[in-house]
Amino acid sequence: MPPGQGRIIETPAHRVTFKVTGTHSRVASTFEVEVPPGFDVGAHVHTRSEELFYVLEGELDVLAFEPRVRTPDHWQKWESHSGRRVVRATPGTAIVVPPGCPHAFANPTDAPAKMLFQASPPPDHERYFEELLDILRDGGPPDHEAIEALRKRYDIEQLTPLKYR
Repeated sequence: MPPGQGRIIETPAHRVTFKVTGTHSRVASTFEVEVPPGFDVGAHVHTRSEELFYVLEGELDVLAFEPRVRTPDHWQKWESHSGRRVVRATPGTAIVVPPGCPHAFANPTDAPAKMLFQASPPPDHERYFEELLDILRDGGPPDHEAIEALRKRYDIEQLTPLKYR
C-alpha cells in the first residue's frame, strides 16, 4: 500500500486510513490513525481482540494495564498493582495489548498525532471504525449511548467515555 493510499474515513474526531483489511489478511487489520488534539478514545477492554499501537508522529498518553481500581473516568490517573502508570508515547513507541487488558489512548497536546494501529482478528475493527465514524461524523458532542451500544456489538467493554474537543 503506497503512502497516502487506502480507504479514508474522516470526521472531526479523527481520521482513519484502512491499509490492510480482512480482504487482504486473515491475521490482522491495519490502519493509520490520525489523532487530533483533545481526542480520548476512553478506556476499554476486549475479550477476543489483540491490538498493537505504534506511534509515528506526535505524542499520545497510553494505558495498557489492569488498574488497581477501574474508576468510571480519568483513566490517565490509573495505577496498576505493581505501580505502573500511564505513559507518554512518542514516535517509535510500540504498545501491545493482549485480550482482557484495559487500554486507552488520548492526545493531550496541541498538535495532531499519528499512529499505526493493528487489530486481530479482522474484520471487526474495520466495521467498528465505519460505524463509529458515522456516529461522530457531524462533529457535535459524542452520543455516548450510541457509542456504548456500538462497542458492545464489537467486543468492546467501555470503561470510560470517548471524548474529543
